[in-house]
Amino acid sequence: MDNLTLLFISSIIIGLGATLTFDLWAQFLKFAFKITPSNICLVGRWIRYMPDGTFTHSNLFSAPPKSAECIVGWIFHYLIGIAFAIAFIVFMGSQWLEFPTLVPALVYGIITILAPFFILQPAFGLGFAASKTSNPSQARLRSLMNHAAFGVGLYFFAWLVSIF
Repeated sequence: MDNLTLLFISSIIIGLGATLTFDLWAQFLKFAFKITPSNICLVGRWIRYMPDGTFTHSNLFSAPPKSAECIVGWIFHYLIGIAFAIAFIVFMGSQWLEFPTLVPALVYGIITILAPFFILQPAFGLGFAASKTSNPSQARLRSLMNHAAFGVGLYFFAWLVSIF
């Protein structure tokens, strides 16, 4: 197997693992602190409205549900995690993949918060950085914690890949 193929497969594994870390962290917050996790099915609803030409909503929560929105949402959620991991590894290079370190992965994980703040939340009708929610500070903090967990997951799964 050539190096590029190995790099790509490693990136996919790391992206899946980092996204799983994000989701497990959200479940921990739900059970330990009663913090409601993000509704990934809404991502699917948003995507399912796109073929109709609807890319932004005044309130996606009140839009009628679409068939298979949860399946689409979860698939897209993990594909985004894989794409973020590929972009990170391309940026950092194979040297980081051989000897992963926490700080760059954590910083990158936190940077990925820009996607929900400036794409998803406005498209869902929640405003930039959740500004139209009932408690924007809480929504922002939850996003920060989840994306930091994604960064930790990038590091942890890169470390696992590096030892095999």
